[in-house]
Amino acid sequence: MSQSTNTARPTMGLSDLYRAVWRWHFYAGLLVLPFLITLSITGAMYVFRDEIDNWYHADLKRIAVQESKRLPPTALVASALDAVPGKAVKYTDPTDAGASTEITVNTEAGRMAVYVNPYNGLVLGAMPDRSTLMWTVRQLHSFKYFGTYTRYIIEIAAGWSILLVGTGIYLWWPRGQKGGGVSVRGRPQRRVFWRDLHAVTGLGVGGFIVFLAITGMPWSGVWGAKVNEWANSSNFGYPDGVRVNVPMSGQKLDAVAKTAWSLEQAQIPESTGRGTPITLDDAVVKLDALGLHRGYAVSLPQKPEAVFSGSVYPDDLSQQRVVHLDQYSGQPLLDMSYADYGPLGKSLEWGINTHIGQTFGVLNQIILLVACAAIVALAVFAAMMWWKRRPSGSLGVPPLPQNRRVFRGLIAILAVGGVIFPLVGASLLVMLVLDMAFVRLRSGDSAASA
Repeated sequence: MSQSTNTARPTMGLSDLYRAVWRWHFYAGLLVLPFLITLSITGAMYVFRDEIDNWYHADLKRIAVQESKRLPPTALVASALDAVPGKAVKYTDPTDAGASTEITVNTEAGRMAVYVNPYNGLVLGAMPDRSTLMWTVRQLHSFKYFGTYTRYIIEIAAGWSILLVGTGIYLWWPRGQKGGGVSVRGRPQRRVFWRDLHAVTGLGVGGFIVFLAITGMPWSGVWGAKVNEWANSSNFGYPDGVRVNVPMSGQKLDAVAKTAWSLEQAQIPESTGRGTPITLDDAVVKLDALGLHRGYAVSLPQKPEAVFSGSVYPDDLSQQRVVHLDQYSGQPLLDMSYADYGPLGKSLEWGINTHIGQTFGVLNQIILLVACAAIVALAVFAAMMWWKRRPSGSLGVPPLPQNRRVFRGLIAILAVGGVIFPLVGASLLVMLVLDMAFVRLRSGDSAASA
């Protein structure tokens, strides 16, 4: 008698654990898959941002290569201001011989990006700053397009995506059955076909989902912001090891130019000299002599104590660089590259760079494109599998485990998630409460009908 009891308990335990994992895998998929589809489509587009923008905005961004020398930057700024009156705030060096020069102008109607032919000074056109097709896609991908608070959704979706992969691997585990591990059984008419297709696709793309979720976290509203502050451990927002012995302004680098994640909190130095300011031409000559990668942007000083800030973030991480020049002497007040970042900053920047398809060139882009397509397919297969198994007139939530003690593991997940990712932990807690309320409601309805 005792032996039969001991034999039944492990079997029941496994069954209950499987039910609990299956139930929460279902909930995770219900919440996350719509976001994964959106993020995959916009992400697949964004990894080819330069190629798409150069094609879509070719009339503004691309020019015929000429043998003549380029005009001085000040002449290009003058042409831009003739076409779009205002105050120039940024000059962006052409990335190659066939690229136009972009001048950012502050106008009464807002910032405008003016595109100028660097060989003859002809203004090609203008549009609101950061309004290109790929900037719009980027805003959609990060959900910033819908407001600041929607960034919190990204953090929650990323955490639930990791839960989705973890529970999916548990459910995929063969446990002695033949087929379905790395093969697809049955035909499209049968649910097992879509189950296996979903499982095999998930096995192949699960690692990418976790990687993209983790490397996307730095842009999140709560976790990303707090880690950014912690990563920038010095008073001025620069990584440890970078000495800053000049006066600093209260303005942050992220407010004046596109910057690396690790430098979003970095404050801008102040010019200490006085007298006649150097020109933009002088600043560009200095930055060229310092060896900044082509395509760098120069933020122009707007106040007597401001500086010329040259920054560039190319695909090659080692070429990332920020240089602040005194606007009177032209001397570098701060010159920092990727090599100056701390270990955490380097790791996060590498993850971000790979996340947006830059680290390994075209191969990086192709791999991410395939991964994004597979994630969309994974969601479609899940929907088909659910449609095949759902009872008529019901959502088809997987059954509760008979032994409710298995939910203690969920409490542990809540504790860990709440410490590492506060929003994820909070959302798990809300979901657990809603699930318990749903069960009690169903139990009450069943008792009333009986």
